[in-house]
Amino acid sequence: MSAAPAVLTYEHIQLTQGGVPIIAGTTMKVVELVMAQMAYGWSPEELHFQHPYLSLGQIHAALAYYWDHKSELDADIARRNRLVDELQQTAAPSALAQRLRQLSQQP
Repeated sequence: MSAAPAVLTYEHIQLTQGGVPIIAGTTMKVVELVMAQMAYGWSPEELHFQHPYLSLGQIHAALAYYWDHKSELDADIARRNRLVDELQQTAAPSALAQRLRQLSQQP
């Protein structure tokens, strides 16, 4: 016997087929909006200014979804941060970074 599917009660939030919460009508993941808020300390109004294609209702719904699913989304944020750290450690310096280093070392 399989469990009944969960009912999503957030008007502006959809789950992808993979179960990832996104803002309805967009491709923006809830976790991406939350990470922007965490990184910059933006209010919902500033998030709206930075992402004018999102309504304040969509933004507030995404933030409410985050707080109601905090541990799950915090785990996703930690996973994303670990992946970025790993990629930065293994990536070779870009051609631009190498050129800037050379220019800064010239007398």
